[in-house]
Amino acid sequence: MTTEPFVQLNMDRRLAVCVRPADQSWQDAPQAPIKRWPLEREAPESGQVTSLVEYLPQARFPQHQHPNGEEIYVLEGVFSDETGDYPAGSYLRSPAGSRHSPFSEAGCLIFVKLNQFADGDRAAVRLRPSEQSWSKRADGAVISLLHRFADEETVLYSCAASQALNLPAGPGELLVLAGSLQSAEGDLPALTWLRRPDLAGHGLASREGAVLLVKSAAALDRG
Repeated sequence: MTTEPFVQLNMDRRLAVCVRPADQSWQDAPQAPIKRWPLEREAPESGQVTSLVEYLPQARFPQHQHPNGEEIYVLEGVFSDETGDYPAGSYLRSPAGSRHSPFSEAGCLIFVKLNQFADGDRAAVRLRPSEQSWSKRADGAVISLLHRFADEETVLYSCAASQALNLPAGPGELLVLAGSLQSAEGDLPALTWLRRPDLAGHGLASREGAVLLVKSAAALDRG
């Protein structure tokens, strides 16, 4: 049986990418009862990766190290590791060299970015929804800052129905957590992942309102 040669996925970050749920396909992970839905991938089982990951009930991942950090946002269910249990809406950062043995008793869905920390970013972050602070901006958007290092910023962004989005200029990406967006790419429902060289350069709006996970600036300059 021949094995198809590996081809990098969406690693040219000068290019805009839009991946909707209908565009994506789940793949079995070799290490555990886990399914992965890759959005960008540098190498088969290493390097920089952005993906959605589904832990089936009682899934356990062997202890492993993250050479250049791991970032997680819990979308559904409860994600757990040695530091505790994290329900939907939790945000976690584990810096370079950290180890853990993640699992989920009931199952969960998470958004994961691997090996993409900036040099010198050593912050370990564990923010459950009750530990996140929200503030309303002058343009009406409601924002929760999850992490900032140098010119990289990760926020939760909530906008009301029919409100135009005022996103940061420059390279960035977003994941639609709830509601939907309208853009030049068409409708972007929940779990759509959008990456652009200039996140603010093309009009985005929401007819029904939306909640987004937004990463901007230096986050996309690596690779």
